[in-house]
Amino acid sequence: MRLADRMTGIGSESAFEAAARARALEATGRSVIHLEIGEPDFETPANVRKAAKRALDEGWTHYGPFLGLPALREAIAADATRRKGFDARADRVVVVPGGKPVMFFALLALAQAGDEVVYPDPGFPIYESMARFVGAKPVPYAITQEHDFRVDLDELEGLVNERTRLLIINSPANPTGGVFTRSDIERVADLVLRHPELTVLADEIYGRIVHDGEHVSIASLPGLEERTIVLDGFSKTYAMTGWRMGYAILPEPLVDPFGKLVINSVSCVSSFSQVAAVEALTGPQGDVDAMVREFRARRDIVVDGLNAIPGIECAVPAGAFYVFPRVSGTGITGDSFADRLLDEAGVCVLGGGAFGHAGGDHVRISYATSRENLAAAIERIAAFVAGLGTSTPR
Repeated sequence: MRLADRMTGIGSESAFEAAARARALEATGRSVIHLEIGEPDFETPANVRKAAKRALDEGWTHYGPFLGLPALREAIAADATRRKGFDARADRVVVVPGGKPVMFFALLALAQAGDEVVYPDPGFPIYESMARFVGAKPVPYAITQEHDFRVDLDELEGLVNERTRLLIINSPANPTGGVFTRSDIERVADLVLRHPELTVLADEIYGRIVHDGEHVSIASLPGLEERTIVLDGFSKTYAMTGWRMGYAILPEPLVDPFGKLVINSVSCVSSFSQVAAVEALTGPQGDVDAMVREFRARRDIVVDGLNAIPGIECAVPAGAFYVFPRVSGTGITGDSFADRLLDEAGVCVLGGGAFGHAGGDHVRISYATSRENLAAAIERIAAFVAGLGTSTPR
C-alpha cells in the first residue's frame, strides 16, 4: 500500500513503545518496574467519578456543542482567571480530547511550508513531529542542565526571526521538570512583542504540579493574552489520563479555526466526561494538593538515590513528576542506558534522545509510582551501573 509522502516525517511517542516492550518482557515472567509513562498512579478523585456516573444516569450520552459544554467552558475560564492571572473568557475556550489536539490544531492553523516552529529540545516529541508533519521547519532551542533546565534566552533570541510563526514553551516541562522563572517569562514576552507575526503555544499541562518557585503563565503578561494559545487539561492534575480531557484558551481570531478543526476531526468531547470535568474544577481540591505533596516527597527520594550512584548526576526538578539525570558518567549514552537497564535490570525508563538531540546524555524517569517501587528501582539501577565496568557492551 502506498502511503502519502507526509507520513515519512511523522514521529511517535517513545513512552508508549517502551511500555509495550516492557509488558512483553513481563509476559515472559520477568519482573519490571515501570518508570516510563507520564501518568499519575493515583485514582481520579472520587467526587469526579461520582459526577460522571450521575451524568450517565441523567442522559449525558449524546453529542454536545463542538466547542465544549457551556458550563465547562465557564468553569475553565473562571479557574484560569484565578490561577493563571489573566482575564480568561469562556468564549475563548475550546474543549478537546486531550492536550495533543491543541498542539496539532495550532500548527495546522498557523504554520505552513516555509514557516518555522521554535520548540524546546529536549521536549515533548510531538512538538517536532507535528511541526514536520504540517510542512513547517522545526527549530529547536536547547534546554540544558547547565541552565537549570530553563531556556537560554540569548540563544532563543537568535533563533526567532520573521519566518517564525509559532514559539512553543513548556513550563513545568516534560521531560526535565524545569520551570521557567518570572524573569524568563518576561524576557520571552518581550521577544514575542517584538515579532508581530509570532504566536506562543504555552503548554501548561503541568501547571499545578510545582515543587519549587512558581508557575507563571505568559498569557498573564501585558499584551500576551492575544498572542498566546494556552494548553491545559485534566490528565495530570486530576489523574484523568484515560478520560482524554484537554482544552485551549485562545486569542479571538483562532476560536473559529479551532472550531472548524474540531468539527472536521473529533466532532466533540464526550458529554458525561465534560460534566465530570466541571466537578473537577469546582469541587474540592484536596486530592490534587495531596498528590502534589506526594510527588515532591517522591522527587526527593529519587534525586537523593540517583545522586548516590557513581556516574549519574541528577538535578532537582522544580515541577512535574520527572527527573532527567545525566548518565554519561557511566560510559554509555542515555538511549543505551535505557535499553540495557530494561533488559538487564528490569527497570523501564526512557532514553533522553527520544526527546531531542540535547537529551542524548540523559534518561527520563517518571516518579509517578509508589515509594516502594522507586526504592526498588534505585537499588536495581545502582546494581546495573556497578556492573557496567565488568559487563560486555552491547
